[in-house]
Amino acid sequence: MYSIEDYIDSLIEKTKENLDFPAWNIEKKRQGVKSEWNYIDGCMIKAILEMYSITGDRHYFDFADEYISYRVSDIGEIAGYNWEKFNLDDINAGKTLFELYDLTGKEKYKKAMDQIYQQILLQPRTREGIFWHKLIYPAQVWLDGLYMCQPFYIKYETRFNNKKNYPDIFSQFFKVHDILRDPKTGLYYHAYDSSRVMYWSDKETGLSENFWLRALGWYAMALLDTLTEIDKTGYEAEYNMLKDIYVEFMEAMCSFQDESGMWWQLPAFPGRERNYLETSGSAIMAYSLLKGTRLGLLPERFVENGKRAFHGICKRSLKTENDTISLDNICLVAGLGGKQRRNGTYDYYMSEPVVKDDAKGVGPFLLAYSEILRLEK
Repeated sequence: MYSIEDYIDSLIEKTKENLDFPAWNIEKKRQGVKSEWNYIDGCMIKAILEMYSITGDRHYFDFADEYISYRVSDIGEIAGYNWEKFNLDDINAGKTLFELYDLTGKEKYKKAMDQIYQQILLQPRTREGIFWHKLIYPAQVWLDGLYMCQPFYIKYETRFNNKKNYPDIFSQFFKVHDILRDPKTGLYYHAYDSSRVMYWSDKETGLSENFWLRALGWYAMALLDTLTEIDKTGYEAEYNMLKDIYVEFMEAMCSFQDESGMWWQLPAFPGRERNYLETSGSAIMAYSLLKGTRLGLLPERFVENGKRAFHGICKRSLKTENDTISLDNICLVAGLGGKQRRNGTYDYYMSEPVVKDDAKGVGPFLLAYSEILRLEK
């Protein structure tokens, strides 16, 4: 009987063979390019560090340190990172630097954090004051971007900047709540075009057409991971407002949970032709529910939703074949605009590839598993 630990170890061992081509980065593999600094690897290494935190198994830490150290020079330069792209996705892997700095004392990790923080200070904003998702997507707010940036931002502010930019962080969350949230469902649209010029945006509201599961998941983790890093002193009212937004959102998401325990790629259309129960977003929701309950941010009853989600993924998506374990039903990628002319319609979200073993699914699944282990302890 193969275990989840066996599965993770197999991905680690394959990746050790060539750190430029990690076994879990299916996007880079399909593009035929080496993996440098990106949010996908950040998801995976963050999850591996969480496994070290809960198990104390040194090989998780050793691998995470080796993987990130390979990409960060002694003076803190990051291979493949260019702050002038103003890409919020590139901030995500920076979250691993805090833990590795604390565990190793390597000064280069602090220098790399400082470099990423400089991007945040210069990041372009919409007229409402919310960060652009990327320089190539001007005036656009993507729900994903809050997870990519805000937990790093709040942690850096708390540790190294005396909380000076706390008001900015709270303000961006509150504005996203006011602009992107659908009051009927409690769900959030995938993106918002402040300029209202993009073909995928509504000319009146600037909003995209649909609620996409993984973006909703990233947003749930953005709220949760930011809440866990806040020093509430002097910001009790703002903290409570953000917590209320988180609880309200998790209530809404649970109302869309399928009987399988999972969620649909487009949650507002359960069972519709070509829609499918998607692993990455479901794993993110499992983690968010389990951790949120453990930390007392959510009522205790939510732990059952989290467990149902995790076990539903194990039943439907964790597969063993020819002595090999794989995690299936992962949407490879979804976005709006770009060269592909992604228009945000139902047909668009159903057209993106579904793959196995991509870190956007494996990382969150591992985070959820770490919460299951904490429950068992």
